[in-house]
Amino acid sequence: MRQPSPGHRQIPVVVLAGFLGSGKTTLLNHLLHRSGGSRIGAIVNDFGAIEIDAMAVAGALGDSTVSLGNGCLCCAVDASELDGYLERLARPDAGMDVIVIEASGLAEPQELVRMVLASEHPGIVYGGLVEVVDAAEFDDTRVKHPEIDRHLALADLVVVNKLDRTADGERVLGLVHDIADRAAVVVPATYGRIDPEFLFDCRPGEERIGQLSFDDLHDHDAGTPEHAGHLHTAYDSLSFASEVPLDPRRLMQFLDSRPGGLYRIKGYVDFGAYDVRNRYAVHAVGRFLRFYPEPWAVAPRLTQLVLIGSGIDAHALGKELEACKSDAPHTADEHGMWGVLRYVQGSEDEIPEPFDEA
Repeated sequence: MRQPSPGHRQIPVVVLAGFLGSGKTTLLNHLLHRSGGSRIGAIVNDFGAIEIDAMAVAGALGDSTVSLGNGCLCCAVDASELDGYLERLARPDAGMDVIVIEASGLAEPQELVRMVLASEHPGIVYGGLVEVVDAAEFDDTRVKHPEIDRHLALADLVVVNKLDRTADGERVLGLVHDIADRAAVVVPATYGRIDPEFLFDCRPGEERIGQLSFDDLHDHDAGTPEHAGHLHTAYDSLSFASEVPLDPRRLMQFLDSRPGGLYRIKGYVDFGAYDVRNRYAVHAVGRFLRFYPEPWAVAPRLTQLVLIGSGIDAHALGKELEACKSDAPHTADEHGMWGVLRYVQGSEDEIPEPFDEA
């Protein structure tokens, strides 16, 4: 990493990672709204072609967001290209205090850390790796992807999120503590609510950076096809957009019968004549499903969805979604939304987390 000139302030760059649906975007939005006046820039990486996660933070960040879609940042760009994106946020007149790279839920954290450490930008410094864990899905995720343990062992801060969704939270916390024994802090959370100071305090020491540079980040798989071991090589995505509203009954039939390999769904749904006031953010992780109604604030009205899974037939799923388009107002009736409303949050105290990575 290039050394700064004397008196030049370096901005810490924090890598925010975690498996699909763990809560990264929710955590980032929480930090943005409770930053205490600190300026946070963000590079948001979506796996799908429709940049759903970037949409979720753009309103809060405005021109402080760099959005990258349709692939994992760890493979889509190199260190020099990353420097170009960092330049947009690290320029002195932007006044940033910290930059967060929100990785795709299928990204390889060590590759992103390596890229930041290899940066030639004099105005930034590596600020640490934050890993977000979905407590409710943690056991299943480890079975499917044992490399998650390696990601946690690299982390400087681990946020164990969604503890409200599991009755076994203490066991999960203890297990994460054991796996991430080198992490500076393991923090329990619901809805990504952590003290923003953790973000600023997670920066690793010089000894830790040395370990990352020469041990953890060493390419132990030299000679194998590039990126062959990355999570995203086993996953496909489907991006679906429609100017025609969807029929709620047809969409619920699609969601109730979705294949097991379809792990992640996120986006916005327009139900047209069934609810002219609201669009519905949809959030599915595994078999968990929630809708979050919110007033229309953007135009044009579109349904925009990203589906991510392993072993899925993207073409067939796309045809099924096409069949969900509505014939309303001819078929709209007062009971049409009942199936959707069963999956709308019931507590006014809950903060929705419609988008987390992908």
